[in-house]
Amino acid sequence: MRAETTLTPVEGFEAPALGEPYLLTPGPLTTAYAVKQAMLRDWGSWDGDFRAMTADLRRRLLALTGDRNNEFDCVPMQGSGSFCVEAMLGSFVPKDGKVLVLANGAYGLRAAQTMQYLGRAHTLIDKGDYLPPRGEEVAAALDADPSITHVIAIHCETSSGILNPLAEIAQAVQARGRKLLVDSMSAFGAIALDVNEIRYEAMVSSANKCIEGVPGFGFVIARKTELVAAKGRSHSLSLDVHAQWAAMEKTGQWRFTPPTHVVAAFIEALKMHEAEGGVAGRGARYTKNRDVMVAGMRELGFETLLSDRWLSPIIVTFFCPADEKFVFDRFYELMKSKSFIIYPGKLTVVESFRVGCIGRMDEHVMRRVVEAARQSLAEMGVASAAPPRAALEERAKLAA
Repeated sequence: MRAETTLTPVEGFEAPALGEPYLLTPGPLTTAYAVKQAMLRDWGSWDGDFRAMTADLRRRLLALTGDRNNEFDCVPMQGSGSFCVEAMLGSFVPKDGKVLVLANGAYGLRAAQTMQYLGRAHTLIDKGDYLPPRGEEVAAALDADPSITHVIAIHCETSSGILNPLAEIAQAVQARGRKLLVDSMSAFGAIALDVNEIRYEAMVSSANKCIEGVPGFGFVIARKTELVAAKGRSHSLSLDVHAQWAAMEKTGQWRFTPPTHVVAAFIEALKMHEAEGGVAGRGARYTKNRDVMVAGMRELGFETLLSDRWLSPIIVTFFCPADEKFVFDRFYELMKSKSFIIYPGKLTVVESFRVGCIGRMDEHVMRRVVEAARQSLAEMGVASAAPPRAALEERAKLAA
């Protein structure tokens, strides 16, 4: 049986319950007690009180977009983030449309795979693990193929931790009269996605990311004109965004059984998000988390996959050390025994692992993360956390 480490509260951020570790992942993540407690009551999905909760949820999420002209609406959808991405693509891309998929990691590639399942035309720009798609590349692809109607971009590609340059991508798409769809799954709520600054037709995110709720539903925020045009397009009964929107507008209810407890938790999380200062406040805390953690890990000898320019405040990827005594599974268990659950790598080229910066934690917790990593390396007998030379050479070659 592994030893449990009990962490004491710091700077207003309560420690997890006895034996409950911090989740250093891109979601699910560590949530506040108040969010957990909100799930202790049962709700009737048809009842007026719960319908009012759904309306409140939609209203609060729209407020985060900067929509001042009532051009957008919010449609919650049951399921994980990938359910929402598929719902967005299947509802807003016409059956005779064509999508340019921008990929630089697993989630861009998953969007391309989704298009294959949908049987709808698409083309792909795949930048690999190290670099973002740039506006000029998108412009060139759109100029070369007039049949492309839509572009899908990942806001933050969490397989590597890249924060993609969405503003320049959006500018290239808008200038050529095409439509941008955004997977902001791991960014919305901490990184600005203001409709007055970045032109997009629809975006998706999830309850268990930067708003710091729990898993169970995602949401689509889209222009009302796009929601109207989506009628009859969807390949799926349950993933039809237009049908869900129309039902909510008419009855205030979800079409199928909603995750009532998750909705209650999410509303509490939204209130805490607002109290922290909204997107700017949440993003500032996550950025500080990243900066403290990255600086500490680099002092231990770890190397980030990405240059500072592309590091997101959501999650950071580190190369695994070259030392033959370093075994990731052992490192993972040692970190877990110290109350920190990290994330395996999801790269195609090199061995890596990831450390999330989001969730109910602050810079003081991140300093403890670094200390836990130091202790774990020592227990493994790892003399240096430096990555293999080949990994650095591969990074330099692919990033050139």
